Order: sequence, then C-alpha cells, then structure tokens
Amino acid sequence: MKHVVQKQLAQSIATMQSVLADPAISDTIVTIAELTAQSMLAGGKLLVAGNGGSAADAQHLVAEFVARLTVNRPALRAIALTVDSSILTAIGNDFGFDDVFARQVEALGRPGDVFLGISTSGNSKNILKALHTARELDITAVGFTGNGGGKMRDLCDHNVIIPSDVTMNIQESHLALEHIFCMLVERCYFGPSFETDYTTR
Repeated sequence: MKHVVQKQLAQSIATMQSVLADPAISDTIVTIAELTAQSMLAGGKLLVAGNGGSAADAQHLVAEFVARLTVNRPALRAIALTVDSSILTAIGNDFGFDDVFARQVEALGRPGDVFLGISTSGNSKNILKALHTARELDITAVGFTGNGGGKMRDLCDHNVIIPSDVTMNIQESHLALEHIFCMLVERCYFGPSFETDYTTR
C-alpha cells in the first residue's frame, strides 16, 4: 500500500508544480484579490458556491474571510451559498436544483460584488446559472475549474483553471489557491503594513 501513498503524493505534487509554473494562474489570483478587496472597501461582498467537495471549499474559504486566515483582524464580508438548508431545499423543490445558487445571487448580490463559482469540471449546471445571473447583475464572475474550464470559461470575467482532469488534484490546488487568494485580499484591504503570521493556530 505504501506505493499507492507515494504515487498519489507524487501526482498531487506534479499538479501543484504545473500550477506554480503557469504565470497566468498567479496573475489571475492577484487580479481577483485586488478586485475583491476593492469591492469590499466599497461596501461589496464575496459570494461563493460549489457542489460536493467544492461546496466544502466554498464554506472553508468564507470561514477564512469572516473569522480569520492567520491573524486576528476585522471580519471581511463573504457569504457561502451552500449552507442554508431551508433555502437550498425550497429552491430545489420549487424551481429545481439548477437554480439553488442563481436565486441566492439574485437575492443577495449587488452590482460591484464578486461571485466565485467552484467546479472541477467547469460544467456544473447550478454554477453556470449563477454565473449568468451574476453577469446580468453586473457582479464580477470568477471561476475556479479544471479540465480546460468547461462551459464556465466563457461565462467568467476571470478564470483559474487547474491543468488536470483528476478531481481530487484539482480540489487540492483550488484549496491552496483559495488560501492565497484570501491572504492577498487581506493585504489589499488592510494595506501593505498588514502583518501576517503563518504559524499554526
């Protein structure tokens, strides 16, 4: 079994190395961090959604914004659209599962906000509908995907596309980049003097 462990770790590392070697990904993370900080400074917010493991990522990322990433600081406005079971089941029952995020973007989103949709395939129907709604409301649309970006690619203002078709490796890279995204938003929001501490909590 040891060889399985080593093979999977090597595959994870190889995917991360591909991400590291792609300057477009780093540039996009910086760009969306700057846009998100500008939105928050102007009274806007970040909305995040995904399915399955990507739903967990959405909640994890939002927790870093609202609670903290590495150091205590004022809370930052972010909402995960994956957590309210009454809203999710009402929309799913009355309209269909494809609408569970779009209706929430319609209700909570305002021009100047940022919507981040996470989908390893880039083809999740409920994320696609949410992106359509975001564009209609003049909300900046960001996609975290793999597999070449899928259908999301053309609906997003900014794309972070992991060069892999292995779901777990895409998710691992997403999570690493989401942490960095939050870190950069903090620096853009609070200024260059903002101090970070990368030790464990």
